[in-house]
Amino acid sequence: MSRSTTRLRLGLGASAFLLAAGLVPAPAQAADTTDYTLTVDPAAKGAKIDDTMYGVFFEDINRAADGGLYAELVQNRSFEYAAVDNRSYTPLTSWTVDGSAQVLDDAGRLNERNRSYLSLGAGSSVTNSGYNTGVRVEQGEKYDFSVWARAESGSTLTVSLQDAGGALAAAHRVAVRAGGWARYRATFTAARTSSAGRLTVASSGAAALDMVSLFPRDTYKHEPNGLRKDLAEKIAALKPGFVRFPGGCLVNTGSMQDYSQASGWQRARSYQWKDTVGPVEQRAVNSNFWGYNQSYGLGYYEYFRLAEDVGAMPLPVVPALVTGCGQNRAVVDDALLKRHVQDTLDLIEFANGPVTSTWGGIRARMGHPRPFRLTHIEVGNEENLPVEFLARFKEFRAAVEAKYPDVTVISNSGPDDSGSTFDTAWQLNRDAKVDMVDEHYYNSPQWFLQNNDRYDSYDRGGPKVFLGEYASQGNAFKNGLAEAAYMTGLERNADVVKLASYAPLFANEDYVQWRPDLVWFNNHASWNSANYEVQKLFMTNVGDRVIPSTATGTPSLQGPIAGAVGLSTWATSAAYDDVRVTGADGTTLLSDDFSGDTAKWTHTGGGSWSLQDGQYVQSDTAAENTMVSAGDPAWHDYDLRVKATKKSGKEGFLVAFGVKDTGDYYWWNLGGWNNTQSAVEQAVDGGKSTLISKAGSVETGRAYDVHVKVRGRQVTLYLDGREWGSFTDDKPAEPFRQVVTRDEKTGDLIVKVVNAQSADARTAISLGRAKVASRARVTTLAAAPDAVNSETATAVAPVTSTFTGVARTFTYTFPANSVTFLRIRQK
Repeated sequence: MSRSTTRLRLGLGASAFLLAAGLVPAPAQAADTTDYTLTVDPAAKGAKIDDTMYGVFFEDINRAADGGLYAELVQNRSFEYAAVDNRSYTPLTSWTVDGSAQVLDDAGRLNERNRSYLSLGAGSSVTNSGYNTGVRVEQGEKYDFSVWARAESGSTLTVSLQDAGGALAAAHRVAVRAGGWARYRATFTAARTSSAGRLTVASSGAAALDMVSLFPRDTYKHEPNGLRKDLAEKIAALKPGFVRFPGGCLVNTGSMQDYSQASGWQRARSYQWKDTVGPVEQRAVNSNFWGYNQSYGLGYYEYFRLAEDVGAMPLPVVPALVTGCGQNRAVVDDALLKRHVQDTLDLIEFANGPVTSTWGGIRARMGHPRPFRLTHIEVGNEENLPVEFLARFKEFRAAVEAKYPDVTVISNSGPDDSGSTFDTAWQLNRDAKVDMVDEHYYNSPQWFLQNNDRYDSYDRGGPKVFLGEYASQGNAFKNGLAEAAYMTGLERNADVVKLASYAPLFANEDYVQWRPDLVWFNNHASWNSANYEVQKLFMTNVGDRVIPSTATGTPSLQGPIAGAVGLSTWATSAAYDDVRVTGADGTTLLSDDFSGDTAKWTHTGGGSWSLQDGQYVQSDTAAENTMVSAGDPAWHDYDLRVKATKKSGKEGFLVAFGVKDTGDYYWWNLGGWNNTQSAVEQAVDGGKSTLISKAGSVETGRAYDVHVKVRGRQVTLYLDGREWGSFTDDKPAEPFRQVVTRDEKTGDLIVKVVNAQSADARTAISLGRAKVASRARVTTLAAAPDAVNSETATAVAPVTSTFTGVARTFTYTFPANSVTFLRIRQK
């Protein structure tokens, strides 16, 4: 995953109002209508679309597991929180103590892998605050409490649920026998609904506690240790073809060691599947890459079970022993590599092996004697060291193919949609005859509208593509529209793109590390983003085969790249000097050697700018995007020259051009991504995409001569007098996209049209010689571009209607800012 920016605003367009009222939109006035033709050839055969085309990717980010899909209501139930997870954490985070209590890490623990436990004094109590605003309970529902406890002389625990208004359920008294650790249980029935509950455990005598748990009885499909029902149901409603798990950056960051005495009980580790199976009280804990603790209550067994429950193919991801996500280190340890390769073979045995096998037997003892039918496995995630990664990948693949030849082993192409790492990785994958390559990218809506044809030119005989992570950097409907337009290109190229999943899946609104996300939730509610509604519409109306079709385009009104100039930094202090902007004819538009004041510059970003020794210096090494700009937004065809020097910090410096406003600009990012590469990025309405990139870093204290030459829509970049690279930004962001598929079961033609513009699209549709019924079932998503869904308002939702004017040739007006699916029955 890479940086993203989201700008969300509410709104509902008139066309959405008409659809919500159940009305078919009337043709707009001529000034508000663009005319198109759409020609379908039902007699021709396009690419076959696999049942697994669209899926979901579950990564424990934004509290997606603990405090999210995993139904446990107690936070830090095992007193394992630590500063290594988050600098603000202590073993008593989310707990308050009345009396005396301390968390111990000694030989009295519950077991070796459950390192910490609570020593509670006689007459004392602890209270847990749950997640978000507290423990959520609903009137009349049952909640199962359990705790592991021991007391040398015996004790009585009083367990209660309450909020500020008083008791939420009748309290329970639990007698703890004298002696060693044992598990004790009780069941609460909520007397009223509350989202601010607190669970209190009080002890009459001295006692040790661990694994303090409260689970709703009503979980998804299974209990105990089940999944939160409303969130799991949102996954099931998508009818996903696969579920990718567990990462993401969780897979390729941190130590690759196990959780054991030999490794020093390392917490900041990659996600390793053997840590996550077996009894929950014996599973490891981990420091989550995204800045919190990971209990592993939702582990590989629960994941496989979820995939089976929603009818999806499991697609696990295992570490390749090359770190990424800013860490970028190849682990050199042959014994460790062999252990991870064996772990991967054992994972396949855990999923597919007979009950008589070692790991198949463990699966059976956990409650699932039937195999989970694993057919695909991915090695690695977004590695920035493609040579080192491919060398290790081949070892994994050779071992899997030797023992499980029917399992497809998936590689990847790094963290970006283009650039030197991407190109190198793809060439290595082709040379190695890899079956499938996972691509990831997070770009602006404009990029998705511009790149619908991305896979048209891919080699039909080369590796297939798994688009494992993508999103358009926002949860407004305009983002969903851009993604929908792009998905028509994925389907058209279903012979190359075999799997695709939006990412990330979940976000708890009070614990957000990444935006945008498909489903948002808190402790009492969940809601679908506009992007979710787009994904659901495509995922539940895929079809089995592409029917070739063509459509006219929208006239392009592009002018030259125009805008002011800017200077910025990202987690870095930098100094700038001798800024000069000249027109193509040599006319000076701006000249500033910072010998006077900074009146020419407007500060629109963060950070701290000041004049120092005749330079303009940004000194805050924590601030991100510290933009200052100067000049006229109407400037075009100019040369920008500046001297730039990194003073300190993680990255390099940023020189901007074509600056329209705070969300619309280009910048040359020199020494970005932890000073590992340089790139030109384009920001459109706050969302960025990469236009050109190369590996490289900048030196601290060295003054660089930066020169940006803008001519029309072509940009040439020079560093210290030598050409660094160039690009032409002339690809139109086509707002009208379509694809047609056939549902073999029903015989329906599914005409899918995206109209991502403010004008209606009056379209003459030709179905060739097809014999079709006159009535079509229509599903439409339409709203204002900036509309977003929230807990209390659903601005973007599907509306179904019937259209009765279908013929071999007919006209349909697709509303402005809409996604429309016409299901047309063939006779």
